[in-house]
Amino acid sequence: MSSLRLLITGGSGYLGRHLVRNVAAGRSESFRYTTFRADPLGLPQGEQLDLRDGPAVTRFVADFAPDAVIHTAGSNRTPDMTAVIVEGTRHIVAASAAAGARLVHLSTDSIFDGTAAPYDEAAAPAPLNEYGQAKAMAEALVAGHPDAVIVRTSLIYGLEEIDNGTAWMAEALRAGQPVTLFTNQRRNPVWVETIAAACLELVDHPYRGVLNVAGRQAITRAAFGLRLLDWWGVTERSSLSLTDDMSGRWPLDCELDVSLASRLLQTPLRGVDEVFKLNVH
Repeated sequence: MSSLRLLITGGSGYLGRHLVRNVAAGRSESFRYTTFRADPLGLPQGEQLDLRDGPAVTRFVADFAPDAVIHTAGSNRTPDMTAVIVEGTRHIVAASAAAGARLVHLSTDSIFDGTAAPYDEAAAPAPLNEYGQAKAMAEALVAGHPDAVIVRTSLIYGLEEIDNGTAWMAEALRAGQPVTLFTNQRRNPVWVETIAAACLELVDHPYRGVLNVAGRQAITRAAFGLRLLDWWGVTERSSLSLTDDMSGRWPLDCELDVSLASRLLQTPLRGVDEVFKLNVH
């Protein structure tokens, strides 16, 4: 990646932390990252910023004048989720455009209803829940930026730092609380090192528009969850159940077609089995 001024939003999130660590370890040029409240990294490049505050976002981005922005802030665990995702993205898009900065925006496979997999880049959003709706609205805002890539990705996991979803499962199982893994939901989980590397590669890449970036292996939530519980040594399973999701609240098959990203990017889009083989305990 060439020398440039880079801004990362959502620096306290799972992907955000990995991006910041990678950038801090490998770059001498200027970068900044934002957090909403606590900063688990504690680096001097961190800045507390509420993305819902439009004037504050405008001032901060104008003062730093980034060449590129990687926008990761706003997950389904974020308080005031819709406002952070939609209004926060609105402010980041406007400030990035005013600064002439390239924008790499993180979206999700949860924008789909799960009835027409596999989904390629031309697939139109059809969200079933509030999170998917908010991310679809955010995509529409980013589409108005003249130099942006919308990265649609899937479940993000790591093998050195436990992800939030697996950490919740592990804690609940160890406490004997019920945990359900669905056998009929299919996703393309992506290793955090893969998605972080792809985002940094896209900062310099000329591609504009939607790009599916996820692991090339589709797998059920149940099979994926069991693999991660095994990896983290969680043997307590008495309160774990495996069943089909019949609620209708969540998309069942969100498999992404990642063939375009596989051709465009140097970053290999390894599937779950390949990642585990590369990282034997």
